[in-house]
Amino acid sequence: MTDEQLVLLAKEGNSEAELELFNKYRSLINKYSRGYFLVGGDVEDLIQEGMIGLYKAIKNYSQEKDASFATFASLCIRRQIQSAIRNASTQKNKILSSAVPITDEEDDDYGIFSITSADRPDQKLINKQTNEEIFSQLKKMLSPLEFDVLKYYLAGLTYEQISQKTNLSKKSIDNALSRIKNKLSSIKKVLF
Repeated sequence: MTDEQLVLLAKEGNSEAELELFNKYRSLINKYSRGYFLVGGDVEDLIQEGMIGLYKAIKNYSQEKDASFATFASLCIRRQIQSAIRNASTQKNKILSSAVPITDEEDDDYGIFSITSADRPDQKLINKQTNEEIFSQLKKMLSPLEFDVLKYYLAGLTYEQISQKTNLSKKSIDNALSRIKNKLSSIKKVLF
């Protein structure tokens, strides 16, 4: 079967035809993916983007145009990969690629992430170590209850959710956060 015939079958819902197209164009996707660099990603991410491009080509191909499916698919794959690279390079995605988890000395991940503006791995490591030092100081400074309230608050929980987790009233949570803010201002003076 030709590519064009396989595309028609795939559009009609034939998953075997779609799979055959994906297998046939996998080497082309691999070839294109290896020629690019994705900030915060790897070749596998680019291959995935190439697969998305091929899927879009299958769904949008029209035989009424004067191009073969191979030409159209090639164009769609390249554009999808290039679009992913452009999007990864924009400042709006900087937060996603520069978040560093904050852990304590037992290497427990609390689901709290600090955003760093560092692009270099050594700077990210320094920022991570600084965050760990701040976290360690907080653990010493805060009562266990305050520490839990801060952890939940930084994880994005609402007062209602924190209240359910800690069995405290919303007013008690608000008071704990006020005490935490006062203590944070003193830790800022110590570290910076």
